[in-house]
Amino acid sequence: MQLERSFSLADDPADRENGAALSSSNHLLDRVPPDERARMDDRLEPVLLEAGQVLYEPGQPLTHVFLPLTGMISLVAVMSDGRTAEGMTIGREGAAGLSASGYVDDAFNRYVVQLPGSGYRVKAEDFEDLVDESVEFCSAVTRWREVMVRMSLQSVACNALHTVRQRLARWILTTHDRTETDRLPLKQEFLAEMLGVKRNAVNIVAREFLSIGAIEYKRGKISVINPDLLREESCECYALIRGEISKLFTQPPSSECED
Repeated sequence: MQLERSFSLADDPADRENGAALSSSNHLLDRVPPDERARMDDRLEPVLLEAGQVLYEPGQPLTHVFLPLTGMISLVAVMSDGRTAEGMTIGREGAAGLSASGYVDDAFNRYVVQLPGSGYRVKAEDFEDLVDESVEFCSAVTRWREVMVRMSLQSVACNALHTVRQRLARWILTTHDRTETDRLPLKQEFLAEMLGVKRNAVNIVAREFLSIGAIEYKRGKISVINPDLLREESCECYALIRGEISKLFTQPPSSECED
């Protein structure tokens, strides 16, 4: 996989003129003190993440770790017959492409950019060096790995036990949190693929949400009108996962990372 051909560098002057320059922040990097962060910068490569861009297919080596600043990356399970279902989404609260071993492992899922944005990528071996060099960054990454496990387990239960209506509400709310904007570029085909259901099922539920005033749906974009109504429709998984992510940034450094 030729990553260099797949990305536009975010420090391109034309991109800045078009408003595509890096903005916002990544919460894992935010935990790093300024003096340590300055030493990390030469290993952080700015990238633009384009909607629909496949970062990894199952079986490809995880050569880079991605730290989104904006946008959203999905980890998608791909069946032998081509059917897919989303396992988790990752935004600026975390990192995508982490290996379990600390070495260059192979991807188990498809990593695809669902919402465009920007961020950094780091070579896998450099990322592990950064973890070793900073107690704060090590603590944040250690907790993020634990959050990913919990998110994955909760997603399995959610897909098995909760209705399309509940899961669609959760997915819209999660995307709304990640983008911090009310208008979301979510098409029905995309939502059906992520939820592992037929497009007609998404269409029926979206119309129901429209009728109660929770969303608007025009020209392939969902606008969140009343997130409180969506929270009422969502399953418990939304609040549970949101709470786990929130705890990630309020806890003190992990004892596992102390020298």
